Amino acid sequence: MPDLTGQVAFVTGAARGQGRSHALALAAAGADIIAIDLCRDVDTAPYPLATRADLDATAKEIEGLGRRVIAAECDVRDGGGLDDVVRRGVAEFGRIDILIANAGIWALGRLWELTDEQWQEMLDINLTGAWRSVKAVVPTMIEQKRGSIVLTSSVNGFEAGAGMTHYVAAKHGVLGLMRNAAIELGPYNIRCNAVCPGIVDTKMNDWQGAYDMMAGGPGGTPQDRRDNAYGWSAIAGRGLLAPSSISGSVVFLASDDARDITGVALPVDGGHAVLPGSNPNPVREV
Repeated sequence: MPDLTGQVAFVTGAARGQGRSHALALAAAGADIIAIDLCRDVDTAPYPLATRADLDATAKEIEGLGRRVIAAECDVRDGGGLDDVVRRGVAEFGRIDILIANAGIWALGRLWELTDEQWQEMLDINLTGAWRSVKAVVPTMIEQKRGSIVLTSSVNGFEAGAGMTHYVAAKHGVLGLMRNAAIELGPYNIRCNAVCPGIVDTKMNDWQGAYDMMAGGPGGTPQDRRDNAYGWSAIAGRGLLAPSSISGSVVFLASDDARDITGVALPVDGGHAVLPGSNPNPVREV
């Protein structure tokens, strides 16, 4: 395992799911953690988001690993709030070495039926929120002359996904942000990479719309979600991926083991990206 002893990692969306897993993996590698989450629902996410109790549970597990933690409610759409948490983190820990910009939502909707609110909230959280997070930590990293940033994109950062145009556009944008950050921050010894998860077993895709999507039509069930996830991977036995599967790659990219790696979009998807694919809704006559 990479050694992060003495380093401080800032993790967004840390209350549950991939964010919690990443925070715990970084702590297990020796890092102290600044963990933030919105801790309330948003109108356009069709499932309950994490709560303050979830964030507190993350903090307790980090402390159980013997690491220090700051757990704060913060909206990645709020640049001032992010700046405040960064100042608190630097005041208490003295530095910020790692940013894991993980906060995000997922939702469905055909592009011509999306409302302005659905489109804008998706981009504000998943793309602009990542940019605001990077912007908040970079001055500290520049002063330190070192830093590692890992953004959460998706396999939908480089491929289409029917019925989720706003999500796909945001995750494509995250990869553009990552690549430009790698160019602009490289001269300051700051690296920026992205992970591109496949279908991961979190609350984000554990709701009726996701069941229907996985079943190929209305009336989907949790079992459809579990069974049909196996069709997303090339490697035997991989269906819904565990969040910890993504966390291993996040810790690697954050660490000095990846000190010569920047500008990389790393799929962690069970081989999804190499599958040939097919048209699930062919139109035989026009």
